[in-house]
Amino acid sequence: MDYMFNKKIETISRNKILEIQLKNLKQIVHLVYENVSFYKKKFKELKIIPEDIKTLKDIRKLPLTTKDDLRDNAPFGMIATSMDNCVELHASSGTTGIPVTACYTPNDLEIWSEVMARCLSMSGLTNKDVFQNPIPYGTFTGAFGFHYGAQKVGALVIPSGMGQSERQLKLMEYYSATFISGVASYAMRLAQVAQSLGIDLHRLKVCNGLFGAEMFTPGLKKRIQDAWNMDVHDSYGLTEMCGPGVSTDCDVHDGLHLWEDHFLAEILDPNTLEPVGPEEEGELVLTTLTKEGMPLLRYRTRDITKFYDQKVCDCGRTHIKHTPIKGRSDDMIIIRGTNIYPGQIESVLMKNKAVGSNWRMFLTTDDNNVDQLTVEVESKSLLSQIEQIALEKKLIDDIKSVIVFNPNVTVLPPNSIAQEGLKAKRVVDNRKKD
Repeated sequence: MDYMFNKKIETISRNKILEIQLKNLKQIVHLVYENVSFYKKKFKELKIIPEDIKTLKDIRKLPLTTKDDLRDNAPFGMIATSMDNCVELHASSGTTGIPVTACYTPNDLEIWSEVMARCLSMSGLTNKDVFQNPIPYGTFTGAFGFHYGAQKVGALVIPSGMGQSERQLKLMEYYSATFISGVASYAMRLAQVAQSLGIDLHRLKVCNGLFGAEMFTPGLKKRIQDAWNMDVHDSYGLTEMCGPGVSTDCDVHDGLHLWEDHFLAEILDPNTLEPVGPEEEGELVLTTLTKEGMPLLRYRTRDITKFYDQKVCDCGRTHIKHTPIKGRSDDMIIIRGTNIYPGQIESVLMKNKAVGSNWRMFLTTDDNNVDQLTVEVESKSLLSQIEQIALEKKLIDDIKSVIVFNPNVTVLPPNSIAQEGLKAKRVVDNRKKD
């Protein structure tokens, strides 16, 4: 059953959505112009003032914002209010060494709770549920976003945090958890641990799950559904917007609804930065419409997706839908002149029933300076040498049909690939640098 947390706004007319967006856009433009020196300087360079924004189409007059802009002004240079008004801080993982920091006012936290409550309700969460949250609590936005949203729905929250997989499963069993959140790859990791411990996941009470923080393909989604016997929903968000809560797929499972009263979305060609045509793929660019702490104009997410044609979804929601994230524009790999997204490899692997859920790809350069691709993947069960060789040959052929050239494939026993950190590391690029 498709629940709605805020039916009035989730089913609001398209005209009303556009009215709200224009009103909020004008307010945000004034807010950043008056309070953020980075934007004041950008407006001056572009020879524009806030009053130039008269229609939603005028958004193209506004400057784009990149992650480098946020890092250059870290930690608090992009804040649009007094620090006295901020009550919480979150930050990205900072894999480059400089984390992106976002500060939240009390109203920001209220809106974050609201959009997450919508996402969780869309995924089936109600005040009757026991919600287990196996995500690390800390500066990472994930755990708190899910926590606040679940509390707003009225569910009983188990803040179990990340790790200690055996303990996670025992908590689910002991407290009769009905709904779990987290990262897709960790849901499969828990399934592997359950199998090794002889725990039958189908006997647990878990019947719904909402997962985000990393891209996951329809094939992996299906595997999670089968392993847990639960309905699986896809959540999209990013620290720069609020954290999780930007969009989620409904029970129709045909695209993610993006909350247009809080985020104004564009899809641009990542090379030309011009708008793409209807239902064409490009980079998702987001403007915060209600954020007080760190509002952002036209933030380049680097995430590749496309919008569906605008019509009311079968679930009744009117907010625009986008396809699941295909990959990141900066994650696209060029090897032997071919553009490859890791998701393309995962899609092939997940179609093979003999393959496990954990995998990674290595990029190297051979003695002839030719780039090589090696895919390592776990088998679902222990294989004989003959079975292993046959599976490797099959996967080489299947992957080649997608990427044109022959990869190397190594099939490993179950649980051979260690998972470190929150998100699965799929790509290791060891190619020679010029």
